[in-house]
Amino acid sequence: MPKVQWIVDAGDAGQRLDKFLAAPDRLGSRQRASTSLERGRVYVNGAEVGIGEAGTRLSAGDLVGFWADRPGTARRPHRQGERDGLDIVYEDDVLIVVNKPAGLLTVPLERKGSVTSVYDLIAGRFRSHGKRRPYVVHRIDQDSSGLVVFAKDAVTQRALQAQFKRREPERVYHAVVHGRVEPPEGTWRNHLVWNTKALIQKETHAHDPRGIESISDYRVLEEFERATLLEVRLRTGRRNQIRVQAQLRGHSLIGESRYVANDAVERIRFGRQALHAHLLSFKHPVDGRTLDLDGPPPADFVDLISRLRRRTRVRPKE
Repeated sequence: MPKVQWIVDAGDAGQRLDKFLAAPDRLGSRQRASTSLERGRVYVNGAEVGIGEAGTRLSAGDLVGFWADRPGTARRPHRQGERDGLDIVYEDDVLIVVNKPAGLLTVPLERKGSVTSVYDLIAGRFRSHGKRRPYVVHRIDQDSSGLVVFAKDAVTQRALQAQFKRREPERVYHAVVHGRVEPPEGTWRNHLVWNTKALIQKETHAHDPRGIESISDYRVLEEFERATLLEVRLRTGRRNQIRVQAQLRGHSLIGESRYVANDAVERIRFGRQALHAHLLSFKHPVDGRTLDLDGPPPADFVDLISRLRRRTRVRPKE
């Protein structure tokens, strides 16, 4: 039997199978939906369906299943599961990838000494297995959720950090912002400078020697009555990049407390910024194979999407 199953309700009746699968609370992207169909991991009413059935229109009551680790179809590393307080997406002898929950720091901060970090949890796990400390590769914000990578030795750390410096890894986020975003896809370009006193990014002009060009590609995944779900791909990885770029265009993230657009309308309540690091792809530093990893969104993010859907009659984009 498939590992995960969904029953099509009246609201999703008539939707294409690939779009149904790509919803944030299911597989999370069209790319993953297509890959799963190609690899024979999807079932409808107990029958396997392939990429040729991607456009099949679903009916209310249909049972759609997804088998993430079907024998003979896996080309991605298998999800490792929760251990030692960590949602481990992938682990081997040289690196570990964790799906970080919101509220947890990536690494300890002196000014937030009482807040637990992913680094602390991994270090504790390593000590219990007689290993040394982890090595930080990159970070995401405390109140963002999603994928973060740590190395198990300094050589691996340097190799992975070099990839990030060269902008080679693919980093894809899901973000829920206030308002409708137009056009439905495009590129955000800004020159940003870090304010060391206020601890925020600020926009500056292209000729400012302190400014660093920041680039994100976005695509509208779904529109709601007063909000939009975006897929955002980072070309650069500046601190708070998506949060400030959305704010600069009048579309602050839902739940955002720092980068809030001046013309923001009535706030949609959410306990943190609605930002999740969903997909991460990079070359393994030892054997060079591509690791395509995905971190399912946490319950609060899924609940937010469900709540927004209930409040609007607008259908997902075709």
